[in-house]
Amino acid sequence: MNYLNYEQSVLADRGAVHTAREISQQPRLWRELMTGLIQDKLAWKAWMLDVLSTPNLRIILCGAGTSAFAGRTLEPWLRASFGLAAEAISTTDIVSQPLAYLDPSRPTLMVSFARSGNSPESVAAVNLANQLLPYCRHLVLTCNPEGELAKYSQGNSHAYCVLMPAGSDDQSFAMTSSFSCMFVAAAMMLTPGILLSRAKEQIETVAAFCESQLAGWASQAKALAGKGFKRVIYLGSGEMAGLAEEAALKMLELSAGKIATRFDSTLGVRHGPKFMIDSQSCVVMFMAAADSYTRRYDDDFQAEVIANGIAQQLVALGPKSAARLPLTEVTIPCLDELYLSLPYLLFAQLFAFECSLSLGLAPDNPCPSGEVNRVVQGVKIYPYPA
Repeated sequence: MNYLNYEQSVLADRGAVHTAREISQQPRLWRELMTGLIQDKLAWKAWMLDVLSTPNLRIILCGAGTSAFAGRTLEPWLRASFGLAAEAISTTDIVSQPLAYLDPSRPTLMVSFARSGNSPESVAAVNLANQLLPYCRHLVLTCNPEGELAKYSQGNSHAYCVLMPAGSDDQSFAMTSSFSCMFVAAAMMLTPGILLSRAKEQIETVAAFCESQLAGWASQAKALAGKGFKRVIYLGSGEMAGLAEEAALKMLELSAGKIATRFDSTLGVRHGPKFMIDSQSCVVMFMAAADSYTRRYDDDFQAEVIANGIAQQLVALGPKSAARLPLTEVTIPCLDELYLSLPYLLFAQLFAFECSLSLGLAPDNPCPSGEVNRVVQGVKIYPYPA
């Protein structure tokens, strides 16, 4: 089979088969995920509605690295659209200073995003929450049925585990399918009042669109990667800020740190980080919906970068605005903010993949010497309190 405009034999020679397949398969996995959630809705909706009805409930969206950024992308949407007291907190923060982030006075739902479910911080965060919080429930979203968090949830009335579709447990170094599947699952499960049949239609729309654009986006990403950027800066506001952080990490991972990355909001970047933008930089903007209040700020900064002429390349992803500006645009249909994030994510993954290849790296394992690993190693968990 061919992936991303490459023969499989070429991908095998370049150490890129897993990454290419796992990027390509995401629209299919989103469909499978939604079908599974609808089939099992009687079980999980009852559990979720019971937990969400708890007075003064606090929702902690946690994970490490890419898994943490799924929560950071969802948090603004959950708070603004549904009034949920959701907070994205990395497990790395919780484990290093538990009582700075865990509040024993608040009943808590901890949502754990975990590709393998075996990362030391992921397991430790759950244990610390159980140790320090009088009321804590756990929603575990994972891709690995044999992981520690999946096993913890078995037969535990205080925990509910949802396994992502088969194939989402990425074998490549970088998380791609796992991120997007866990992201969609959390969005659906934390908002059980959403009509699932309507959500499934939205997922089908965005999946079909991404499939139709995949080959073209891959070509655009390859052309961009060929320009040899030394820096890539991702910008987005609101929901897109967490996505910008994930995109920056994906580029950093797949380039093995050879490309410097930065993420920020379109307002925040002016406050110092704009120094990152120079003649060897690519600025990628995740634009808000065309008719939104936030989009005004995105458009202003887009125009400022063009007027300044300080970036080698500016790429804007999103619904077209009324103003036509002379830059590279990747046009996305007018979708809700939640669903806009999926094509944005896919393009960012493609760009990082092509940059990895252009640097002569193997995307499936850009760090063969082992200093950085697919599942984090070298972390020692200490008992609390010390």
